Amino acid sequence: MAGGMGSRFWPMSSYNNPKQFIDIFGTGQSMLQNTFRRLTLVCPRENIIIVTSRGCAEQVRQQIPDLLDYQVLCEPMRRNTAPCIAYAAAVINELNPNANVIVTPSDHAIFNDNLFAKDLGDAVSIADKYDWIVTIGVRPTTPNTKYGYIQFAEQSSTLALPMLHKVVTFTEKPPLDMAMQFINSGEFFWNTGILVWRLPVLMQSFRQFLPTIADTFGDLGFDTPPAELARIYSTTEAISVDFGIMEKADNVHVMEAEFGWSDVETWDSLYNTCPKDENDNAVATGRVMAYDCKGCVVHLPPSRTLIMQGLENCIVTANDEVMMICRREAENQIAKFASDYDLYKSKRGNR
Repeated sequence: MAGGMGSRFWPMSSYNNPKQFIDIFGTGQSMLQNTFRRLTLVCPRENIIIVTSRGCAEQVRQQIPDLLDYQVLCEPMRRNTAPCIAYAAAVINELNPNANVIVTPSDHAIFNDNLFAKDLGDAVSIADKYDWIVTIGVRPTTPNTKYGYIQFAEQSSTLALPMLHKVVTFTEKPPLDMAMQFINSGEFFWNTGILVWRLPVLMQSFRQFLPTIADTFGDLGFDTPPAELARIYSTTEAISVDFGIMEKADNVHVMEAEFGWSDVETWDSLYNTCPKDENDNAVATGRVMAYDCKGCVVHLPPSRTLIMQGLENCIVTANDEVMMICRREAENQIAKFASDYDLYKSKRGNR
């Protein structure tokens, strides 16, 4: 799934250049490229399908050349994850109606590729053998209020796989006091949003819990005309697969991941993910000389050099057009900064 906007990371990311297309960690590869490369350890290259927005299709093909026609599906508008998955499932059904399907975001950080391949291989084997929906969980380390949580049953689902548990509940982005209770209980994982299921199980789940979407998307293919696809999406319910299916199904099991994970959803999560210097500054990319600075997170174009002094607990970021410096605890105001900047640009353009 590569249709996100990455609006929380403005101005590093923007509507026309979402975070999945950005080299966030200075690896020389965008998050999308890293995700695609990592998945080739799990399945053949030609089995990877990318669902993105119509406006981002060209970026996908530029970053990952030589994709076949069916490997890039373009949603005409955003309708959350359930329609996205239903669209991909319809295309996969054309190719292999008995396929095992891994659903994964394109803009998350994975810290051990080999363990990722092993864990996903195990999850595919489990989903194929038992007809279960397998979701991947990560043991929480902090009471993060930006993540979803999965409560699991204490007893393992199968003695042969002690890391696998029956799911009890899903909770999306709890308040801090609740997140602290979750961690203290030892009964919760962070929800990575990675799902594994057999295609027949996937399609049956849609028919059972989201029948309108199942009926609407069932006959789609990768060659569905854009006008017809736009018509379908314009009348489709916007709903997440977690809310629409996962919270209702009784065959959902969670497997604890060993590979290390972050959804890199906020500047705070980027700060927590990056290595720190002796003053707890995290420089994701860019050349930085810091004096009397503490607890800052910095992301700059690789060609930029920054000298900063006297900053504490700040976000420092830029693109080729604008630089932003703000307090880390003020990151919820970034959407307003972006909106105000667009207004500022429009006024200057009228002069």
